[in-house]
Amino acid sequence: MSTSFTIAEAITFTLTHARHIAAKIATDLKRLQRLYGLPSDQAIADYETEVTELLKAGYLGTLTVGYKRDGDWIEPTLRYTSRDLMGGIAGDDDPGRVRPGANIDGAAFYNYLTYSPAWDELTAAEKDAFKRRMPFYRTGAPEPGVDGYLAPDLTYSAGGRALDRASVRSWR
Repeated sequence: MSTSFTIAEAITFTLTHARHIAAKIATDLKRLQRLYGLPSDQAIADYETEVTELLKAGYLGTLTVGYKRDGDWIEPTLRYTSRDLMGGIAGDDDPGRVRPGANIDGAAFYNYLTYSPAWDELTAAEKDAFKRRMPFYRTGAPEPGVDGYLAPDLTYSAGGRALDRASVRSWR
């Protein structure tokens, strides 16, 4: 005679989970600041707030933060891509590990955000109301290219969602 058991677990993504993940992004940005001078403390706090709200609502697609030159992202730039773990698991790495010594001469600090498919289901009025609550009111802009390639390096996760981080690396 054999017996089998099935266990079902539902995970609710909470504000605490969103804050946990957003704090890791803030730590990465603090490392960028220490190594390269930007973003400011206020900008870091604003990114943390924005990411927390976008994650909690399920609206974050990608956030890319770093330096661009001649219209392309350069090293040091970090891209965070949101995903639902759909019952799976992912690592929850420690933040940091931003490489020092990149050449940012002639580059400008920049950020670019994309939204998730859930965002597309909102009405124009709902999108506008949400954007007005954020520290940045984002409008359309062309997405920069990449001078080099994006190398996946870390994953931050909590409550059934994850952000995969990739860092721009130079071909040179």
